[in-house]
Amino acid sequence: MSGAPIDQRPPRQARTGVTSTGARKAASKAPRTRAREFALQALYQHLVGRNEAGAIDAFTRDLSGFNKADAAHFDALLHGCVELSAELDALILPLLDRPMAEISPIEHAAMWIGAYEFKHCLDVPWRVVLNECIELAKEFGGTDGHKYVNAVLNGLAPTLRADEISHDRAHGRS
Repeated sequence: MSGAPIDQRPPRQARTGVTSTGARKAASKAPRTRAREFALQALYQHLVGRNEAGAIDAFTRDLSGFNKADAAHFDALLHGCVELSAELDALILPLLDRPMAEISPIEHAAMWIGAYEFKHCLDVPWRVVLNECIELAKEFGGTDGHKYVNAVLNGLAPTLRADEISHDRAHGRS
């Protein structure tokens, strides 16, 4: 065995583009990531305040930083999730271990985004959808909410992206 002894590891390299908590810094976020963040906040307003999608849309577009988001993706997520909320809930509900009313609105919105993208944004790889929704739950949700979002969306992915997941497994990317 060669190399440095275990107690003499090289110093840790600073990670660029992330905060001290590991979240991505705003400057390093992709336009679609930003769109998902704005959509999550907008869907929260819909779930908690029962605000109408058009009013939420107008309000959100005036927020600082929206100009750096992918507006078309934001539109698809906000309006698609609101219009298809019953369908998305029907996909998610069988995977829950508690009533929907007990799910945090942040985790609920993150799961809506994931279910919507799995079903309607086939240009986004399933792993990207999963990772982005976990990151949303980490950044905006409760302490362990991301673990719940991960479990539910991981359970949903084989239903909505069966071919893609089979292809990944066949190529050693399970």
